[in-house]
Amino acid sequence: MNRNIFITCLVLIMQSTAFGQLFSWFGSDDEPVKELLMDRKIQIETTAAINNMYNFKFYEADREFKWLLVKYPNHPIGHFLLGLSDWWKIVPDTGIERYDKSIHGHMDETIDLAEDMLDANGGSKEAAFFIAAAYAFKGRLYAERENWVKSAWAGKQALKYLEKSRGDENINPELLFGDGLYNFYSKWIHENYKSLKPLLTFFRKGDKQLGIAQLENVSQNAFYTRMEARYFLVQIYAMEGQNRKALRMSSMMHSIYPDNSFFHRYAARSSFALGRMQESEVFARELLDNITAGKPGYGDNEGRYGAYILGFIYNNYKRDKETAKFYYQKCVEFAQSNDSEDAGYSLSSLLALGNIEMDQKNYEKAKSYFDLILDQKNRKSSSYKTAKEKSQELKKLIRKQS
Repeated sequence: MNRNIFITCLVLIMQSTAFGQLFSWFGSDDEPVKELLMDRKIQIETTAAINNMYNFKFYEADREFKWLLVKYPNHPIGHFLLGLSDWWKIVPDTGIERYDKSIHGHMDETIDLAEDMLDANGGSKEAAFFIAAAYAFKGRLYAERENWVKSAWAGKQALKYLEKSRGDENINPELLFGDGLYNFYSKWIHENYKSLKPLLTFFRKGDKQLGIAQLENVSQNAFYTRMEARYFLVQIYAMEGQNRKALRMSSMMHSIYPDNSFFHRYAARSSFALGRMQESEVFARELLDNITAGKPGYGDNEGRYGAYILGFIYNNYKRDKETAKFYYQKCVEFAQSNDSEDAGYSLSSLLALGNIEMDQKNYEKAKSYFDLILDQKNRKSSSYKTAKEKSQELKKLIRKQS
């Protein structure tokens, strides 16, 4: 997490809390709103489309979501799911902006239809959940684009409607989703971003372990929010250093959704973090092969992970320095392509390239790699400190050569 972490997490929490109720009702022009959360037929019909979305079969998913627009034209469900589908199209790389207009458009339609529902149904709490969810997605996207004023405003609207939706909540695993995320992230922000402590005094205290337990409950027992809980748990486990759990979860999700690059990438990352090099090498090669094949969802982020893992393996296990340099350089190129030069794998690749060239007595070339690290803004990283020391050492060696 970075860049105005408080706002980003706030709208994230609003989004996820609302998601737990998003399927709680449907209706038509000539009948009142009908609760269908536990309707098995609707679950089966909707799950097929959602599974297609998570497996990056967006054409098939969107076709079913558009059908909801026809069947339930006065309800926000169709537009919300189409907006959610567009969001998942940028999950592998949130720097992609081509879907921004579509996401905002669908969420605006969701808000308009849900506001009509709110008026027509005497303050429908389900309608309020939809409005909160739509504003949360808008705020989250604004945060990604560093439009903090709009992000803060959307987050405020999400909070307002979230409060309207509280009460009359049936006990079911779906509703634990938002609480789980709130409990974890509010505590995590408090621990990792000391400067935001004054802002957090206005919110109830979280409990990270309770939050994880709640999300694990949802990931096993919920129907609609099960996969979203697993999406967040993969990241939470990685942040908390629980790499075995991260690998178990990401590998399972990769087997369920083999075309989802996000879970594929985390399976590679987690196996690598555990030192399972053969397994991580397979995942890494698959990532790069899928990029070469032009597979949807696979791009620079996946390339950065895959290339670094292979570079590390060739450098430290196969003792093939030239092939290691090839993959490290590919990692740097992928990072440059999506403006993530200051990411960990990119900096580590530059450090490794510098060390290899230094060992091969190519001092000027080695220094050029270390200087690239020193040009980055993150001066607190271990890579920056090491590069600074190496650069100073190289200056002496270069003077001796001349």
